[in-house]
Amino acid sequence: MERVLGIGGYFIRSADPAALGAWYRDCLGLDIDENGVWQQETGPTVFAPFEAGTGYFGSPSQQTMLNFRVRDLGAMLAQLRSRGANVAEEVQEMAGIGRFGWVTDPEGNRIELWQSA
Repeated sequence: MERVLGIGGYFIRSADPAALGAWYRDCLGLDIDENGVWQQETGPTVFAPFEAGTGYFGSPSQQTMLNFRVRDLGAMLAQLRSRGANVAEEVQEMAGIGRFGWVTDPEGNRIELWQSA
């Protein structure tokens, strides 16, 4: 059986693609080239379907949520706050899994940040 090898891309609709791309670059440090290619560090990727009525993604109209692995969640959240980003106050810790925090991008997409255990 053929299998997928990993996430090949994440595509997002945007009212202003250049501005949203700049936000991801400037606030989250996404180092992408002129074609949108980003060489990410090796690490786990979670694929997890959620119940249709979940509030975990923020807005009920948001069908998916992007999760970024981070080295230091506290430092990342502080960096985002210093740039005026909409950062959730809550930080969640799951034993053996890690710590989680959330930020909402300028177009209302909730993003999860994960510092693995």
